[in-house]
Amino acid sequence: MPKIYSVLLPFILLFLLSCAKKEQKSEAQQINSLAENYVRLGLTIGQYDADFVDAYYGPDSLKPAISKSDIFPKDSLLNLVTELRSSLKNMTEKLNDTSKVRARWMSQQLLAFDRRIRIYSGEFKTFDEESKELFGISAPVYPEKHYKLLLDSLNKLLPGNGSVQDRFQNLANRFIIPENKLDTIFKTTIAEARKSTKAYYSLPETETFTIEYVKDKPWSGYNWYKGNYTSVIQINNDTRIFIERAIDVGSHESYPGHHVYNMLLEKNLYQDKGWVEISLYPLFSPQSFIAEGSANYGIDLVFSGNRKVKFAKEILLPLARLDTAYIANYFNALAIRGKLNYARNEAARGLVNQTMTDKQALEWLMNYCLYNQETALKSISFIKKYRSYVINYNYGQDLVRKYIESKGADTEKRWEVFEKLLSNPVLPKELLIN
Repeated sequence: MPKIYSVLLPFILLFLLSCAKKEQKSEAQQINSLAENYVRLGLTIGQYDADFVDAYYGPDSLKPAISKSDIFPKDSLLNLVTELRSSLKNMTEKLNDTSKVRARWMSQQLLAFDRRIRIYSGEFKTFDEESKELFGISAPVYPEKHYKLLLDSLNKLLPGNGSVQDRFQNLANRFIIPENKLDTIFKTTIAEARKSTKAYYSLPETETFTIEYVKDKPWSGYNWYKGNYTSVIQINNDTRIFIERAIDVGSHESYPGHHVYNMLLEKNLYQDKGWVEISLYPLFSPQSFIAEGSANYGIDLVFSGNRKVKFAKEILLPLARLDTAYIANYFNALAIRGKLNYARNEAARGLVNQTMTDKQALEWLMNYCLYNQETALKSISFIKKYRSYVINYNYGQDLVRKYIESKGADTEKRWEVFEKLLSNPVLPKELLIN
């Protein structure tokens, strides 16, 4: 027997035995058994693909009991994905509504397992095909003219002479946070976001987080959720951090962003209902579309209307000892630049599809996303590692916004709908509003 199958044999036998006995179990036992196999499979993939498992806080008994083999078992893992999806599909007709939700959600997540296994093995598809299989959806494509028109509107807003790009950077450079003030600014921002979130949500009493400052990462911030309502939030400070990034990244990673999202799932689904599949968060999956989109939209919930400008002007800029002049102009410019965010998708699409060189992508990001060179280079580094993941930030945010705001304009109602979104296994296609 080849080494690869010998190593995986205990896992395969356990999986097949579980499937063979499903008819003898109650419905709850059947779906729970398949959920355990889903977790085992995800954790097994994570033994090889270090980026696959973003968080796991389930039982140790589901962790792989055997060491990984020297060769990545692509075909064996793909077969296990297929078998598990088939078992979930065969059960769907017999399940009650709650179990159907769980089965359909796991099935869509497993499609992402399949695609990620293939990507890890060097088997690629186009950007849009990849994002559809990984995240359950593909993002809209805008022509270059769309971004040029947005730049024209920004041109009329920015003071001074020269190109739009230069004038935007000159304005932005007024609001670079001194490195010795970063910790104060981030902690102040997160404290404000937490206070606003707790005004609407009852969070677990033991919830907590720590902040770490790191370098040489492709991302600007990361939430490492550890379970038991605890997170480690890392802030990458190897590039200059502008005042709005402290607000956005701070809230995105904490309240009501990733920290709250993971806590609500753990509390409401894993702890209260025993849905073990929720204890595994696979990064490259539809779950990330919801996670990133909601974390970005949550910033607007906390800092709604003119509140972000006011908070920056009255609290953060004095703490950072930065001049408050032109801050309103800057945030008006940022609002337009936010609409340019889809241009990042085009750079990623070009790099993934190999229709853009690194140099062309760099120029595109600097011209149409208004990034300075260091930020553009960091973005290219992110794209090369995470590929089509970029759609989760902009398209995810837009779909979450449309979904939440279609339920009503009242602030309290939006927080209520947002909490339900964060507390349930929602698929991206369920956010689509006709």
